[in-house]
Amino acid sequence: MIVAGVMSGTSADGINVALVRFDSRSGRARGPSPHKNRHAEFTLVGHEEYPFPASVRRAILGMMNAELARVADLARLNFLLGELYAEAVAKTARRHRVKIDLVGCHGQTLYHQGVAERFLGRKLAVTWQTGEGAVVAARLGVPVVSDFRPADMAAGGKGAPLVPFLDYSLYRSSRIGRIAQNIGGIANLTAIPAGTALRHVLAFDTGPGNMVIDATTEELFEKRYDRDGKIAASGRVLDEVIARLLRAPFFRQKPPRTAGREEFGREYVGRFLQICRGASKADVVATATALTARSIAEAVQRFVLPRFGGRRKAPGHQMIVSGGGTKNLTLMAMLRQEIAPLGVALHFSDEFGLPAEAKEAVAFALLAHETWHRRPSNVPSATGAKRTAILGKISYA
Repeated sequence: MIVAGVMSGTSADGINVALVRFDSRSGRARGPSPHKNRHAEFTLVGHEEYPFPASVRRAILGMMNAELARVADLARLNFLLGELYAEAVAKTARRHRVKIDLVGCHGQTLYHQGVAERFLGRKLAVTWQTGEGAVVAARLGVPVVSDFRPADMAAGGKGAPLVPFLDYSLYRSSRIGRIAQNIGGIANLTAIPAGTALRHVLAFDTGPGNMVIDATTEELFEKRYDRDGKIAASGRVLDEVIARLLRAPFFRQKPPRTAGREEFGREYVGRFLQICRGASKADVVATATALTARSIAEAVQRFVLPRFGGRRKAPGHQMIVSGGGTKNLTLMAMLRQEIAPLGVALHFSDEFGLPAEAKEAVAFALLAHETWHRRPSNVPSATGAKRTAILGKISYA
């Protein structure tokens, strides 16, 4: 069975598609394999990235502003993204000369509120991923699993993170504690202590990933992102600003916790720029980059190392990084420097046979495969759900 996983993240950069072949037994990966792109029970056939047209990206970012978004435009974007996702999957399947059987499409998150708030007399936790699955199914002629988060939230969870199911499958070890760190728009980790069971895995959002870096780069340099981290490399980190920002309640909040543009979007970037007022433009980007690295390291020290046997340095732990942030060389250098004193070595998911930019798309292929076989794939210890749940909704062709 070949499943296409489709992902577009909070940075709204574009669409990632991964083609994954599952064997006929269970489709669950049982650990990293020494063979490139090959795991115990599934194979990554290929993956592609397709940037959003500038007008589409502007529309997506605009509609993440809950106060200004228009209902008609939200409905139109839902169907437009369905068309774009279908086109991306079809193009990828042609390029790699395969016939797909199923699609797992995460959609584009426009709003995520993992903690219940009062609305019309009820306390509700809510989420919204857009990109019409029925359109994707109709265009491709195969079933589509989409809208993965609500089932976990209905079971009392925060609806995120969902990638820990893949992380545990790939990276668990009987002797090494591993941290699977993804850096997309938001940064999130999965902590897998040596020899632990899936039900004891810890996962949560550490804070901003590329989101604040990209926004400051766009505001100050009129560039969508800091290519290779060159701007940050030319600046000086404002340590006093970082110390102030890390005192915010979010960074002290115990897992499970989630974040999105509601926490680190437009308003947050505006405050960040205000705090940095008077500094050079390069210093501001360098500081935004350091915020991501240090918030990850602080989360590891505060919440992960105790799970790994204590807060003190414990050589032998590994952090396996994936996501678009891996392309930012300055960010990777800062992160390596921050976690080294904690006894954690930096690695990349490519070293384990899974390209960094493909990992989240692979995760949604795996989740869709589990849903198709009526198996739960949330991780309650990561999301806070009261029980396991079969994730997603199926649109038939």
